[in-house]
Amino acid sequence: MSRIAFLGLGGMGSRMAGRLAMAGYPLTVWDRSDEQRRLLAHHGAHMAETPRAAVKDADVVMTMLSDDTASRAVWLDAQTGALAALGDDVLAIESGTLSSAWIHELSQALGSSNFLDAPVSGSRSQAETGQLVYLVGGQESAFRRARPILKTMGSVVHHVGGNGQGAQLKLALNALLGTQMTAMAEILGFLAKAGVDPDRALDIISSTPIASPAVCASARLMLARNFAPQLSLDLLEKDFRYLLEAAGALEAELPTSQAVHQVLAIAQARGFGRDNISALVRLFDWPQANSSLNPSGTA
Repeated sequence: MSRIAFLGLGGMGSRMAGRLAMAGYPLTVWDRSDEQRRLLAHHGAHMAETPRAAVKDADVVMTMLSDDTASRAVWLDAQTGALAALGDDVLAIESGTLSSAWIHELSQALGSSNFLDAPVSGSRSQAETGQLVYLVGGQESAFRRARPILKTMGSVVHHVGGNGQGAQLKLALNALLGTQMTAMAEILGFLAKAGVDPDRALDIISSTPIASPAVCASARLMLARNFAPQLSLDLLEKDFRYLLEAAGALEAELPTSQAVHQVLAIAQARGFGRDNISALVRLFDWPQANSSLNPSGTA
């Protein structure tokens, strides 16, 4: 079996690495958190002190990192970066939701024939049960090599196209999710102020083909005031920012995404950034909420 190094053991990465360990892959893991590394050690994974040490004998290197800054440090840091220790023909798979500009730079550094951008669609529970959906960009030969490994963590593995196209599609999917979530939050706020029972309204909305299951599930969290982070508003704002940067480079018009990004920035300004995206509802049901949605909450 391929020897795998997995770098980044956050809420998603720890569960994905756990799936690999339980499948019997020889696994070395790294994370800034000693606690997360020790947790994977209980599943038989070896712990490494640095990304460079983790990848030394690996056939496949997988990363699940929060943003471009974290990814750049893990791969390119002068003292601990993984790139300097990669052996010949090592397959590198980046699964974080990152900017297309950084993915392009990373593919150049790693070699496009041995690099895949492979972000995932799914929650922590889907990561734990191996039900993620993979969106993979890269060469066909690298995709074929990676597919059996990715199937350990995902129920569906899509080959989107060349390097960067998996990353682009993931940003687009998150923009669709964020747009729907923002619309649901403001509609629930409106209905509550109009005297319509939000729970009853959501039952009816859920019975129609208009609302997606994912958005209705998040709306339930809104009504339950459950803001425990799964996908935080900070991370969603980052995804919209990366999408808009890519759109600017392509001269593509995304006015709806720009509007939603402004709402997310307001949520951050009001202190909700670390909360789950369900916390968007707080912008529309606060006594101070108003149609202008300015950060101060005043008209």
